[in-house]
Amino acid sequence: MKSFQITEYCHRLVECFCENAELCIDATMGNGHDTLFLCRLSNPDGKVKAFDIQEKALANTTELLEKEGCAERAELVMDSHENIDKYAEPETADVIMFNFGYLPGGDHSLSTRADTSLTAVKKCLDILKSGGIMSLCIYSGGDSGCEEKDALLSFLKALDRKKYIVVVHEYFNRPNNPPVPVIIKKL
Repeated sequence: MKSFQITEYCHRLVECFCENAELCIDATMGNGHDTLFLCRLSNPDGKVKAFDIQEKALANTTELLEKEGCAERAELVMDSHENIDKYAEPETADVIMFNFGYLPGGDHSLSTRADTSLTAVKKCLDILKSGGIMSLCIYSGGDSGCEEKDALLSFLKALDRKKYIVVVHEYFNRPNNPPVPVIIKKL
């Protein structure tokens, strides 16, 4: 039996709400699995923009996309997600995905932080089209602590309910700070 991963869960949720996307953004590229998913989700003329601050992430993602025949579909940007507004206009993205924490297989001392992640999410809410969907996979505990999780969830709880639907899911029977998947729909 295949293990159940939070990223796969978020992929299924995004698929339910989005098809034929024109612009998709992977705000935390990592090893490129969300980037590849978004390349396959977007329409044939659609664009995918993916961001990370680590050269290893860009190299791993490039390799994955080339292997899967999707390299021409994505623009890989070596920059922090907190600068995302330099690369996308307001109200242009159909889907935006985040995986907070550190690069799997990478240096655990390089991880997302509450301040930059909160800035990025705020900017992405402006970049997201009406009717668009944003997914957040929030990892906490261990190397990354809970500060980022607490800051993000506190911010999301206060979002205007007339503008956004925020659904926070949880693993109810898993110990040790399991990841928290969040889906945001912009109305």
